[in-house]
Amino acid sequence: MKQNDLSLRSRGKSFRFAFNGISVFFKQEPNAILHIIATILVFVAAIFFDITKTEWIAIIVVTGFVWVAELLNTAIEKIMDFIQPAYHPSVKYIKDVSAAAVLLSAITAILTGAIIFIPKIL
Repeated sequence: MKQNDLSLRSRGKSFRFAFNGISVFFKQEPNAILHIIATILVFVAAIFFDITKTEWIAIIVVTGFVWVAELLNTAIEKIMDFIQPAYHPSVKYIKDVSAAAVLLSAITAILTGAIIFIPKIL
């Protein structure tokens, strides 16, 4: 490992790359807008219903879980399109499984939200 690999400048570059990835994701992925709207609505509901610290932790974790799944799914799809632009059954399988991860994370978030918010609504 180079000595400057842990320098502030090197860390700064890493953060710039990561923030650029988020920026590009929002500019190029229509699902990003749906996710940000859902995130805002859930956080507004959490504030409105004055949820507990434990409930906040659960909401933050499952929200992050969905975001991470969506970002990884997007990266996997872009990699597969780069490697194999034409249709291929193996690429379809990889993309479908990657999309399933997003779906599973979203279902987990919905169930968590339901457990937290339904009793407060009723």
